[in-house]
Amino acid sequence: MAQIFPRQLNYLPAILALAGVLGPAAAVAGVWYYFSPEFTDVGYQPVQPVPYSHRLHAGELQIDCRYCHASVETSPVANVPPTQACMNCHRVLAVDSPALEPIRESFANGTPMQWLRVHKIGEYAYFNHRAHVQGGIGCVSCHGHVEEMEVVHQVKPLSMGWCLECHRDPEPQRRPLSEITNMTWKPPRDPEARARQLAELAPAHPPVNCSGCHR
Repeated sequence: MAQIFPRQLNYLPAILALAGVLGPAAAVAGVWYYFSPEFTDVGYQPVQPVPYSHRLHAGELQIDCRYCHASVETSPVANVPPTQACMNCHRVLAVDSPALEPIRESFANGTPMQWLRVHKIGEYAYFNHRAHVQGGIGCVSCHGHVEEMEVVHQVKPLSMGWCLECHRDPEPQRRPLSEITNMTWKPPRDPEARARQLAELAPAHPPVNCSGCHR
């Protein structure tokens, strides 16, 4: 009798079995990566109402972070700068710049600037900015080298796994409180000197259980 089906079809059951195993695994891996904050959030860079350069202000001019973000050490929520903070300088600097017209209008009308937030923890998680700063966590640990950014963008995933990695071993990220806003600070190589610096801080015991952040 003549062969009805081609011989290659003998491999079909094996191919279907392999696809049944690898297909779901590939789908899970794809969702795990492409739906993760590492992919969806890192690199987020909204267009702000005014083209503010952190490279100029924080980098070249070396303006301390706390001049604009004044409540980062005392408030659970980090603040965006009020228009008054901008006008303290721009009453006399770049007073005719077209790019700063929204700032001048905001100041004249008493209406706040609608800055777009770049870094944000999900509403389902509790985050206290003051606790992290007072615990010796520097700005660069979470926000990256903003003093090198023309436009600020997100460089860390701010995911649960990323937070837990630090909570389980916070010591490498801690620094003296005097160096919190110093973007170029490096820990001393001498372990004893490093230990003396950390001894100035209160002991850190960040929560690693669910209720610590999901309250």
